[in-house]
Amino acid sequence: MTAEAARRGVPEATVGRLPAYLRALTASAERGTTSISSEELAAASGVRSSQLRKDLSHLGSYGVRGVGYDVDRLAAQIAGELGLTREWSVVIVGLGNLGRALAAYSGFSGRGFRIVALADADSSIVGETVQGLRVQTLQELALVGTPPAIGVITTPADQAQLVADHLVRLGVRSILNFAPSVLSVPDDVAVRKVDLAMELQILAFHEQRRMPAVHPGREGVR
Repeated sequence: MTAEAARRGVPEATVGRLPAYLRALTASAERGTTSISSEELAAASGVRSSQLRKDLSHLGSYGVRGVGYDVDRLAAQIAGELGLTREWSVVIVGLGNLGRALAAYSGFSGRGFRIVALADADSSIVGETVQGLRVQTLQELALVGTPPAIGVITTPADQAQLVADHLVRLGVRSILNFAPSVLSVPDDVAVRKVDLAMELQILAFHEQRRMPAVHPGREGVR
C-alpha cells in the first residue's frame, strides 16, 4: 500500500484495484474520451460499478450525475495515489528466462519504473550485457550508491530468501517475488508475491468445475 493511501485509510483491496482503473482510464484517454461513467469504467476494469464507486469514494472522488468522471483528472489522481508521479528504480535479481523477459519489457518505463541494475549469482552470467545493463553479483549491488526502490526476485525458490536478505541489507524496502517461496522480511518491507503455478492451479479448478462428471477409472488429460 502506498504511504499516502495508508495515511488516508484506503483499504488494501481498493489499492489492489487502482492499477486496473488507471489502465482503463489511460486507454480511454488514448481513444479521445474525456468523460466516462462509473458503469463504463467498471466494465473496462472488470469490477461491479458499485464496487468502483465505493473504491473511488475512498480517494474523495465522486462522479457527476449524468456526466461521470473526468478521465484525465481521475487518472492523474489515481496515479498520484499510486506514487506514479515520480520514477521508481528497480533491480532484477535472477537472469534466467523470466528475469530476461522482465528486463526486456518496454512497458515499465511508461508506468514510472526504470530498471537500473541486474544481478545474478551464476558466474557464467555475471558480466553479460542485458538490455544495456551489465549483470552484476549481489555483492556489487552494494557499490551502486542509493539502493533501488524495488527489488524483483526471479531466482529458484531455494535462493529467494538469501536474495531477499541481501536486498533488505542494501536498503530495499519493496520486493516483488516471482520465486515459489514465502519470504521472511522485516515488518517495514513490503512483499508482493506472483506465483504463476498457483494461478494456473486456480484456473484448473474452474476448468474442472465446467467439465461433466468423470466416472472413476476414466480420468484423462485434457
